[in-house]
Amino acid sequence: MPQLQDKPRALLEEFRIKNAPNDYGMADEKWNFKKFVKNFRIVVVKMDNSEMEFDLIGIQPAFANAFRRLMLSEVPSMAIEKVMIKNNTSIIQDEVLAHRLGLIPLKADPRLFEYRPEDATEGTEFDTLEFTLKVKCTANTSQSKDSFRTEDLYTNHSVYSSQIKWHPIGNQASVHKEADVGSVHDKILISKMRPGHELDLHLIAVKGIGKDHAKFSPVATASYRLLPEITLTREVIGSESILLQNCFSPGVIGIDPEGRAFVRDARYDTCSRNVYKYEEIKDAVILSRVRDHFIFNVESVGAMAPNVIFIEAVKILKEKCKSLLDELNTLN
Repeated sequence: MPQLQDKPRALLEEFRIKNAPNDYGMADEKWNFKKFVKNFRIVVVKMDNSEMEFDLIGIQPAFANAFRRLMLSEVPSMAIEKVMIKNNTSIIQDEVLAHRLGLIPLKADPRLFEYRPEDATEGTEFDTLEFTLKVKCTANTSQSKDSFRTEDLYTNHSVYSSQIKWHPIGNQASVHKEADVGSVHDKILISKMRPGHELDLHLIAVKGIGKDHAKFSPVATASYRLLPEITLTREVIGSESILLQNCFSPGVIGIDPEGRAFVRDARYDTCSRNVYKYEEIKDAVILSRVRDHFIFNVESVGAMAPNVIFIEAVKILKEKCKSLLDELNTLN
């Protein structure tokens, strides 16, 4: 039977999860900075402007979860906070319309703005963005009446986020461009209208954090999972190798030219434990997860790149630690 490497693991049995032998859990370990520096690594697996997958290796679960929670709820972003409705004759109620507008992600970089004071009655160029949305649906008299296409019958029958117009405050026009503060996507549908329907709205966007409202969260998703590991305890060949392959996610188990099964890439296995349903192969594998190897997936809503969001989360955690140490020093 193969020996597992000296890593903290959770073993996946058929109906339970247990720690590997001689593994008493990472929560029982004393903090050792030299050991942490030696083992800790960050590996970026893939990244683009909207999504990033990276590994945090050699870190305790509490820290990994802290980064996830910070990205979701404490890294700030800009969002529409107030909607002044001058006219709304569409079929969408005022409250629902305001809620839909608040959830439209904005490109504005929150690092370039300040938090708006709670007692402020008016915004300034440093903490507020102002927009308008003024659209009226009318019948299109220039098209043939024989057409049944909505595009031919009406103008402005669909209201999109691209129709939201930015109005600079003070000196904002010299600092920002409209393309840099408007909605992330131009084709977000806000409402459908018919002749006689009209929207005349004044929108105010401010800086906020996700724990106050989800619309301020800079990520669509921020999640992590433990690295799966699959160890074969014996040779699996022939029909058994095909059965074993079908028990795992595509690409996890490979079969060589001689018909022997081997672990191709356990990283993307879902750990379903289907292999335990078959008596003939259930003894051929050890399923485990490495408990200090976290696979993070971060998907940005568009204002900041996912790697920037993670760095901002690290900065926030650093500031929180500094504040705690300052408080402890004050007490001492």
